Amino acid sequence: MKLFYAPGACSLGIHILLEEIGKSFELVRLDLASGAQYKHDYTAINPKSKVPALVRDDGSLLTEWPAIAWYLAKTHPELGLLPEDLEGEVRTLELLDYMVATVHMRGFTRIFRPANFTPTNADEPAVAQTGRDVAATGFNLLSQALGAKAYLMGDYSIADAMLFCLEFWAVGRANISLPANLTAHLERMRARPAVQRALAAEGLT
Repeated sequence: MKLFYAPGACSLGIHILLEEIGKSFELVRLDLASGAQYKHDYTAINPKSKVPALVRDDGSLLTEWPAIAWYLAKTHPELGLLPEDLEGEVRTLELLDYMVATVHMRGFTRIFRPANFTPTNADEPAVAQTGRDVAATGFNLLSQALGAKAYLMGDYSIADAMLFCLEFWAVGRANISLPANLTAHLERMRARPAVQRALAAEGLT
């Protein structure tokens, strides 16, 4: 398999899952800051112009974070990356959709790229603050979902890889304080060898 990624982007979560699986894969780095995602070499592969994108062993392309994570979990059931029961699966999907579509896309994207949401430079601080408000609400809800458990679904799952990305951005890039149980989750994730390998490979600390 081949993963197209950008260091520290949400593709980090998929990178972590690939490390958890332990099978060989190739990393292809994209420099988003220089617009590599819009150049023909990449759009010919993924016209959506974003990461992550996974080229599977049969040469087919799979995009969108939840779909890639779901595929990896389903094709490696022995690792228990998804709950086995239907209720557990749909609750995992519920969390993933909220983390990706709301906390990431409506929250952190506004924090990191406020110019994408307004043509007026003077409005950018307000846009970023809206993103911070979305993220704060999101972390409060995710803290409730985690509760006293070690991982979101009780056992480690694909949902924890996405939560780690959000926590990593909050602490490392956005200066957002996390609830105590999410801070503990972040450190628990950092202690996992797969996470350590992914961070090292992407040049992150």
